Amino acid sequence: MSRQAAIIGGGVIGGGWLARFLLNGWDVAIFDPDPEAERKISEVLANARRSLPGLYDAALPPEGQLRYSRTIEDAVRDAQWIQESVPERLELKHDALRKIQAAASAGAVVGSSTSGFKPSDLGARLQRPGQVLVAHPFNPVYLLPLVEVVPHAGAEPAFVERAMETLRSIGMMPLHLRREIDAHVADRLLESVWREALWLVKDDVATTSDIDDAIRFGFGIRWAQMGLFETYRIAGGEAGMAHFLAQFGPCLQWPWTRLTDVPDLDATLIGKISSQSDTQSGARSIRELERLRDDNLVAMMRALKGRDWASGRTHREHDARLRGRVAAPDWSQPVETAARTVPVDWTDPDGHMNEARYCELFSDAADRLLELIGCDSGVPARGGRYVTAESHLQRLAEARLADRVRVTTQLLASAGDRLHLFSRMHAAGGRLLATAEQLLVHVTLATRRASPPAEALQARLREIQSLHAALPRPEALYCGRKTPGG
Repeated sequence: MSRQAAIIGGGVIGGGWLARFLLNGWDVAIFDPDPEAERKISEVLANARRSLPGLYDAALPPEGQLRYSRTIEDAVRDAQWIQESVPERLELKHDALRKIQAAASAGAVVGSSTSGFKPSDLGARLQRPGQVLVAHPFNPVYLLPLVEVVPHAGAEPAFVERAMETLRSIGMMPLHLRREIDAHVADRLLESVWREALWLVKDDVATTSDIDDAIRFGFGIRWAQMGLFETYRIAGGEAGMAHFLAQFGPCLQWPWTRLTDVPDLDATLIGKISSQSDTQSGARSIRELERLRDDNLVAMMRALKGRDWASGRTHREHDARLRGRVAAPDWSQPVETAARTVPVDWTDPDGHMNEARYCELFSDAADRLLELIGCDSGVPARGGRYVTAESHLQRLAEARLADRVRVTTQLLASAGDRLHLFSRMHAAGGRLLATAEQLLVHVTLATRRASPPAEALQARLREIQSLHAALPRPEALYCGRKTPGG
């Protein structure tokens, strides 16, 4: 049975939700009365298709089917997840939610993207208030994993956990709030920074560019990987958080900030902020800025993924889910050992995939083959592992940013401590982009000397080799010409 989602409201947030579900294999129906909705959504989808797959080292599932509906009722009829993303006016949300419940399954999850309203506000006039929960994401929804989940007081725990698991299954990190409050958690924090920033501009202390620089060159980088409290714990030195609070706590009583006061957003202040913002960013279109933002986010989160830290851990976990969906290989054919999209941090400024990344991809493919045959190079068994002794790369065509690529690997020979592999990298349309020939040697980690793997693994390799012997043998092989079985 296909998984079906419905998106009600296709603005910046609704379009992001649509892309998140669609690119994770869900069929999606969208309702938005805006006559420009299809154009706007297609532009959001183009950005998501370019950036989201690059977060992962495994291929996303086949994209779902997108359908534009003329009514709310038609959009939600068969959906298991319904995301309401209409403008932030309570009467509009009540009207949309009533129409949703009239046509939707009673078992469907109805999430609201509201940034401020509590679930009790949303469910006040509904027949089934417990069916609706706050699922508040962050822009761009198709990249940033955080979603604040605030269930209605009448929601069943099993219903809430099902909603949380659905969000995890599309690569998000659901944050279950302990109780409802206006504006939830993240927006309350953001609002305090925003309020202070408005005063700094109004009082001519700093420009919009100065304030953004203070964040992006300073504490914003720390926050991206460690948040607020853990950052300040480190600031307290060896004595930790208690020392930090004792040292800096009294400052909270000083008149440094104006958090209880709001500047009047009159025409003068609006004009000043708009003018400074135009000077700061106006040379680039919104779409150009979105692509820059997405590229930077992907590169930063991939770096965090390499450390299994913060948002990177969420993406690593989703990678494992994606790999778990891959069918068992047909060992009579070259085995698919990699299927992914070229990410931004693998490319040069012109968007071409760097040579070193070809080597990395083929190395990952060899590791994947070993994992499939029961010799996971990341968890060496019996104190041994395969290491690359020799490799030959041939680049035949260019791969570029956001290209979908696929690697297949053929086992040419396995004898004693040697393993001879040949891999081919293809573009999505089947065009051959590169080949790699690799000679791997099994070593004992304690001595770092070559040694045969366990007999069971050798038997498995011989079995695969006999199957692959029927395949056409690549020409112009180099590796291991003078080695037995090479």
